[in-house]
Amino acid sequence: MNYNTKSKSGFTIIEVVLVLAIAGLIFLIVFLAVPALQRSQRDTQRKNDLSRFMTSVSNYQSNNRGAVPDTQGLVDAMVTNYIRVNGDTFADPGGANYTSTLSTVAATGATAVPANTIYYYTNATCSGENAVAGTGTRKVAARIDLEGGGSYCQSN
Repeated sequence: MNYNTKSKSGFTIIEVVLVLAIAGLIFLIVFLAVPALQRSQRDTQRKNDLSRFMTSVSNYQSNNRGAVPDTQGLVDAMVTNYIRVNGDTFADPGGANYTSTLSTVAATGATAVPANTIYYYTNATCSGENAVAGTGTRKVAARIDLEGGGSYCQSN
């Protein structure tokens, strides 16, 4: 009587390939999803920073009888006195300080700007992602480009 006492244990090649394929798909999903999530978080931070900028414009107007900062010097002073007060920072998610630039609105709307630049428009309002000419001397709009594409505009 011949009995085969050797038992074959282990995985077949198909089982190993299947496990590696599933692991590869999981890694692919993670490597695609994580950067998109981080980009979305940075864009959310930019939107919050633009809201903070517009809040400082509102505070400036409250303290100056409704006048808006309408020169680059006044915009810079507003950022210093209302946002960067007591050593607070005002930087984009990449760590670079925001630059706020007083601009005029073209008839067709604004063009793309660098991500750490906030464009500030007087006598303007937002139309979608762009700042357009508005009515009223106390109307202002601010705009910033987003890393995920497009831009974000907010007006008072």
